[in-house]
Amino acid sequence: MKTINTNLHKISRRENQVLQLIAYERNTKEIAEELFVSYETAHSHRKSLLKKLKVKNTAGMVRVAYELGLLKLSMSTSA
Repeated sequence: MKTINTNLHKISRRENQVLQLIAYERNTKEIAEELFVSYETAHSHRKSLLKKLKVKNTAGMVRVAYELGLLKLSMSTSA
């Protein structure tokens, strides 16, 4: 397994909100609506998270975020 080397302080508060919503299976359109931003802005946050966490896809993003302790998941199915 490769070592994860990322600067956690570089993940913005908004990116962290997006990350939480992604972990609860929200798609980009739903994230945009929930955060009152455009689709393009939500998509940009997703792309930024992929780059900052050094992963290729959403599954990798959630896995690495979990491993780094970035996710605050509850037992319920909604955020």
